[in-house]
Amino acid sequence: MNSKVTKAMIMSAGVGSRLEPLTLSVPKPLVPICNRPVMDILFEKLADTGINDVICNTYYFADQIIRRYENNNKGINFNYIKEEKLSGTAGGLKKCQYFFNEGETFVVLSADGLSNVDLKKGIEIHKKSNAVATIGIKQVPVEEVVHFGVVVTDDNGFIKEFQEKPDIDKAKSNFINTGIYIFDYEIFNYIPQNEFYDFAKNVFPKLVCEHKINTFEISRYWSDIGTLEQYKLSVQDTFNGICEFNHSEIIKTSTGAYISNSPVPDDVVFKGNSSIGSNCLLGNNSVIENSILWDNVIVKDNVRIKNSIIASGCIIDFNIENEILPAYTHIKEKMFTA
Repeated sequence: MNSKVTKAMIMSAGVGSRLEPLTLSVPKPLVPICNRPVMDILFEKLADTGINDVICNTYYFADQIIRRYENNNKGINFNYIKEEKLSGTAGGLKKCQYFFNEGETFVVLSADGLSNVDLKKGIEIHKKSNAVATIGIKQVPVEEVVHFGVVVTDDNGFIKEFQEKPDIDKAKSNFINTGIYIFDYEIFNYIPQNEFYDFAKNVFPKLVCEHKINTFEISRYWSDIGTLEQYKLSVQDTFNGICEFNHSEIIKTSTGAYISNSPVPDDVVFKGNSSIGSNCLLGNNSVIENSILWDNVIVKDNVRIKNSIIASGCIIDFNIENEILPAYTHIKEKMFTA
């Protein structure tokens, strides 16, 4: 077995339906956190760990992902496959088997995971365990287990049971599966060719029975942006310094806002925490409060935007509050009175 881990896969084929209407025009891996696409952040985390060869399975808006990363400056050798139809989490990995070498250990990440995980620690634990698979697990408040796949381990950290979104009173643990995986090449023996196959439903139960699936605890930040509420929370976590990642030079911290290459008139007022994408036009005397604006958004003069998420290319003529707007929406009439 090779001693150094240099390759990874990012599962990036999903439609991201729980993030609609934002994902009606962009794939989930390119949804921005304070103006940085999640996949940018994932790539930089991998590169910092010494993992530079990455493959992605693409499906939904695949060409957007391919165009962005074919020639990138993230320190990543980007490779991809395009799936004609979805094949499940494990089925997608199986299609990438050719990318990995026999006897090799590698990392698999979910494209909606935002984390400061110590992958080197996880890899070390995995190699010492002689497991086929090692899962990153995170302790969450008991009341949140209903939203996640719960992991029950033995005294040595090996998984003995999974519970999928259990009721609070039935949960046997408050550790959850984060979708951060470390696999040996042997994992491919558990995934058939050309078949829809899922890690949670098809692969992991077999590994549990064979006592071949280990865990490592993630003590640092972890979140997924799979839902609109979780997406908004992840952005706030960035403002609060809980979630940390490198900002590019075009992003600067202003009064309550991350602003990316957009001019801001002196009389624009920011309240709370907001992010403003590239090439936005903010009108005179506009107010942006606890909102997320993607790229190329036009806000007219004297308009107030509050507690809203606005996808790229929108034009806002009137005040809005608590709105989530798909790309290229034009608000032409009054939504509420400021």
